[in-house]
Formats: sequence, structure tokens, C-alpha cells
Amino acid sequence: MEKQVIISIGREFGSGGHYIAEQLAERLGIPLLDKNLIQRVAEDKGYSEEAIRQFDERGTSILLSRSINGYTSSASENIAQAQFEVLRNDAKEGKSFIVVGRCAEDVLADCPALISIFIRSNTEAKQARIMEKYELSAEKALSLMKKMDRERKFYHNYYCHHKWGDSRGYDLTINSALLGLDGTVDLIEKIVAARS
Repeated sequence: MEKQVIISIGREFGSGGHYIAEQLAERLGIPLLDKNLIQRVAEDKGYSEEAIRQFDERGTSILLSRSINGYTSSASENIAQAQFEVLRNDAKEGKSFIVVGRCAEDVLADCPALISIFIRSNTEAKQARIMEKYELSAEKALSLMKKMDRERKFYHNYYCHHKWGDSRGYDLTINSALLGLDGTVDLIEKIVAARS
């Protein structure tokens, strides 16, 4: 791609947001920043990848951490800020990429190349996808879905100016059950092409 394109994808657990991001990255020929973002932060900041995975996209409790002059004792906050720094640097360098989660729609809000998307879905469709992917019962899939969405919401709302999933904070909010996952990828790809 000649013109810089940055796509941030926020998602409900089980909505297929990660699959959609992978397919878009492949179709558009641009990198997906996800696990490789963890590796880059580990290399740049000297954290272990295991520590980053443990605290990745986890909110910070103000009761369990202290901040003094911009420095914090919270591992999750330090890891989040390190990831935000990588995203900002890549954007400033003119790189095109897709990023899943990590508050990218807020962190990169000033970047003109950004298209921010939130993927949601019907409860039944999410539950069925989670049951299949993780080989869980319907009850356990629903419980996991609620838990993961609670964690994502807490993390997002801690760092961002708008609420997680609120359509006003994104360029596009779409129910992936409406067109199916591949149909959703098709739609987003058309939007990116029309904007380029």
C-alpha cells in the first residue's frame, strides 16, 4: 500500500474480531500487531514475554499501585504504556498496520490514517464460536465470554476517553453476525479502499 493505513479493531470476546483482523492483514498486505507487539515490547523494554502476556490488556487498580511524578509501580500500566509507545512510534514513522485491542483507537486518535472499528455480535453467535474454539459447554462459554468482556471493558475504560463499545468512539461499529466473519472482512476492506 502506498498510503498509510492504520486499522484498530476493538472487539467483544467471541465476535471474531481477531479472525477479521488476520484476514484484513492478509488481504491488505499489512502487518497485524498482536503477539508480535508483545515480542517487540519485551525486546525494547527488557520485560519477559511471559510477564507481558500476564499483564497484557489488564486494567490497573488504583488501590494496588502508586504513581509519583509520572512513574508507577503497576506492571500492567507500565506494559500498557510501553505498547502505546510502540504504536505511536510506528504511526509517526508512517507504517501501515492493523492492531487488535490495546486502546489503539484512543492512543492513535490524532493519526489521520486511522480507521477505528468495533466488532460486536449476537450472544448466541459468540457463545457458539467460543464453544467450538475452546471446546466448552454452553454454560462455560457464556461465563468465559462475560468474564473476558468485563476485563476488556475495565482495561479500555481505564485508559480511554470514551467507553468500550460505545459507537461514538469508533468510525465503524458492526455486528459480525449480520454478514458473517468473511462478509464483515469484505465490508471493511471496501471501506478502506474507498478511503485510500
